[in-house]
Amino acid sequence: QVQLVESGGGLAQPGGSLRLSCAASGFGNMFSLARMGWYRQAPGKERELVATIDSRGDTNYSDSVKGRFTLSRDNAKNTVFLQMNSLKPEDTAVYYCNGVVMKEYWGQGTQVTVSP
Repeated sequence: QVQLVESGGGLAQPGGSLRLSCAASGFGNMFSLARMGWYRQAPGKERELVATIDSRGDTNYSDSVKGRFTLSRDNAKNTVFLQMNSLKPEDTAVYYCNGVVMKEYWGQGTQVTVSP
């Protein structure tokens, strides 16, 4: 059974940093083939793409986070990391880990709040 477990959310000040982790289990030896990503959903808004990373390590970022967020993966640990720098209040949202390999999987989400 595939599970994605996020951690690292919390409260940060504007201009601050947070690092989110997503630990995957149940992928077996397929994790390295999975396209992994992060999405976020702010109150009253639809879920939106933040960033994805494919099996080759190629990344894709939304314009709103490009240059501030960095997505990486450690296939040996079945984990992806989202380093978030220069945080803004508009980054406040629940962040969801996403994994796609044959099927699509979601984590339960972690809250990120950016406030003075």
